[in-house]
Amino acid sequence: MARTLSIGLLLTAGGLVGYLAGVATPYPGRSLSLTVVMVGITIAAVGVGEA
Repeated sequence: MARTLSIGLLLTAGGLVGYLAGVATPYPGRSLSLTVVMVGITIAAVGVGEA
């Protein structure tokens, strides 16, 4: 459980950093950061649900 939750939180944090970087300076593929945030939240929810 802790491993799945931590992976989800890491992906969410990384996606948020990518999103904020994309707001400051537009770069190709910045929309992928929103996908990473959504996947990270889903994986974190699965990690919490495994308890």
